[in-house]
Amino acid sequence: MTDPSHPAGTETVAGRGESALFVDLQVHSTASDGALSPAKVVEAARDAQLSAIALTDHDTVDGLPEAFAAGAALGVRIVAGVELSSHFDDDELHLLGLHLSNLDSIRSALVEFQAGRIERAERIVNVLNRHSIPVTMEAVLAEADQGAVGRPHIARAMVAGGWVRDFRDAFDRWLGFGRVAYMAKERFDVADAIALVHRAGGLAVWAHPGDVATPTRIQRLADMGLDSVEVLHPSHPPALSQRLFENTEKAGLLPSGGSDWHGTHEGARRLGGQLVPKIWLDWQDARVAERAARGAT
Repeated sequence: MTDPSHPAGTETVAGRGESALFVDLQVHSTASDGALSPAKVVEAARDAQLSAIALTDHDTVDGLPEAFAAGAALGVRIVAGVELSSHFDDDELHLLGLHLSNLDSIRSALVEFQAGRIERAERIVNVLNRHSIPVTMEAVLAEADQGAVGRPHIARAMVAGGWVRDFRDAFDRWLGFGRVAYMAKERFDVADAIALVHRAGGLAVWAHPGDVATPTRIQRLADMGLDSVEVLHPSHPPALSQRLFENTEKAGLLPSGGSDWHGTHEGARRLGGQLVPKIWLDWQDARVAERAARGAT
């Protein structure tokens, strides 16, 4: 799995080499909690000189048609994706579905999760109201603009209403883990999430796993059908990315990487900033083709 474009013995972290062709396999749009429309995200990818991006909105694929149209016009390949929340060993595990080909299949399954997002937002708003923050669901839904509703939309409504200083203040004081208005998302078992992605023709990728991705856990998930691990992510220091790459390769899985960009210019999540080599996307394409060929025989 070593990058053939890079001389043996001189590989950088994750075998990236020095190719000028880069991709970003985790970005978000206003279809969920991003700040830019799918078309604007594609424009930003073109400006960043990326050859491809994966649009991976939370619990929805509704932004993909707009992204496909923009990608065709601007010469940026769009990989059909989604980000799902699941649980594994009582911990939350985010799973990306990449290279989805049967969008109708996964869209119907996500309808229930989108309804759960609205119910969760309503419960959060009720808690905030009880604590003298009169934010309304109407304001939250306006921020979501028909996208999948999440805590970022509640935070933006709170900022707009003047009840918090800024987005970060909303999370630090009210919406973050352990705060009074924190509500966990509805999740499902990781094996079911992997199966859902596979039914939609995609590859299942463990998103931003961090240091909990031990060799044992990676192998257990591989046995459940996991295809890939997001090795490169803004939250992963270089030494961790190197270790993840090695353990991913040992398990026979593919590397992936993305900026987790949500359309803002704050912090380390910069579009294309992870320098994910295009060859990783080529490896994923080959795995999708192999699986499709097996299914056709």
